[in-house]
Amino acid sequence: MRKKKEAPLLENVLIEDYAAEGKSLARVNGKVIFVEGAVPGDVVDVQLQKNKADWGEGFVKKFHTYSPIRVKPFCTHFGVCGGCQWQMLPYEQQLVYKHKQVFDNLTRIAKIPLPVIPPILGAKETQGYRNKVEYTFATEKFIPFEEFKAMKAAGLEPTKSIGAGGFHARGFFEKVVEIDTCYLQSEPTNEIRKTAVQFAIENEMPFYNIKQHQGWLRNMFIRNTTKGEWMVNIILGYDGGEKREALLNLFLKKFPQITTLLYTINEKRNDSMQDLVPQVYFGTGYITEALENFDFKISPKSFFQTNSKQAESLYQVTRSFAELTGKEVVYDLYCGTGSIGIFCSKEAKKIIGVEVVADAIEDAKENARINNLAHTAFFAGDVINICDDAFFETHGKPDVIITDPPRAGMHDKLVKKLLEIQAPLIVYVSCNPATQARDLSLLGEKYTVTKIQPVDMFPHTLHIENVVQLKRTDLL
Repeated sequence: MRKKKEAPLLENVLIEDYAAEGKSLARVNGKVIFVEGAVPGDVVDVQLQKNKADWGEGFVKKFHTYSPIRVKPFCTHFGVCGGCQWQMLPYEQQLVYKHKQVFDNLTRIAKIPLPVIPPILGAKETQGYRNKVEYTFATEKFIPFEEFKAMKAAGLEPTKSIGAGGFHARGFFEKVVEIDTCYLQSEPTNEIRKTAVQFAIENEMPFYNIKQHQGWLRNMFIRNTTKGEWMVNIILGYDGGEKREALLNLFLKKFPQITTLLYTINEKRNDSMQDLVPQVYFGTGYITEALENFDFKISPKSFFQTNSKQAESLYQVTRSFAELTGKEVVYDLYCGTGSIGIFCSKEAKKIIGVEVVADAIEDAKENARINNLAHTAFFAGDVINICDDAFFETHGKPDVIITDPPRAGMHDKLVKKLLEIQAPLIVYVSCNPATQARDLSLLGEKYTVTKIQPVDMFPHTLHIENVVQLKRTDLL
């Protein structure tokens, strides 16, 4: 059998620049090397994982010197849980690289004329900013490689834990990084999770084992709002009877902040919530969030932007780019629970929302009712099928189209549909500037990019939102 060739180790490599998607860039003998876990200014040894003719990809094997721009991460789990890739960078520098990510994607992929990209809108709060966190419970506790080696060297045998609560370990679907303190959501989020772990151990209730598809304590969603409301939904592998009731009562006793408490029984192998029915144990079964003067109902399966304060900034940019005067028919595509359209509603003649997820459309209708909006209408289905001549005859052709697709961007059939509709103005909200750039290139057939504004929704991560205004070229 042919022996597998060992991947090269590159020594004393200077990291020169930020590339994208959390990777940095170096050049070795004219070859571009993408490196994970490093920042510009680091000098490292790189263990290659991919080694092509003109490029390579790898991870840091050893640090020789650290970049002067590095700072000490505030979380003890940094580098292990994988949730915050950029804590080793000061926030101001994170914004620099995110701005660069937008610029690079739009110039290299879109290859269309672009206006000046203004500074990114950074977040005022860089900790405790998330309004939703999902925790996982499992029998398998993740032990970092260096810790594992040290235990072995000391003659200790790593043992399987009774159970752990935290986040999925990157690359290990069955293992969980046991979290002490996560700084992404404000307290009492960590104490609620620890209470569930302690209860299960003390009452000998088994943690979920994904390989064996056995166990009781499985997942937990914790959501909160700027109005001070808290929702906890505990996901169990089976009911548990008195034990389930005792855990829920313990939550209510220890955490008076909880305004809605639910439990969900998941007997499936996958963690998807869409086909499950959460049971209300306490409260209304939902919480409400306020953005400006609008209220939004958030049910346990509702989608809502996970940074409420920055969502307000993102939607303000979107509304500004729409240039509404009160006379416009606005189509909100990928409208979800209607938040963007509702946010723009007071300055529009009519809001038409379209979303493929039927449950989200029901939430959108409810949110419109809560805000006493009579000039909105929401439809479940594919835009390509819904927006035909008969639909336009009934609801009017759009003066403004707002589109906020998932990370994969817009389907090419939808791009063609937008080119066919020929609305005078499009506002494209994106959580992935790379796929946004691809779509902008296609829209360039009839549209010109007139404004751009990046918004940082997720400090300490590589994710970035970007809002683009496009106007029909023949109208300029």
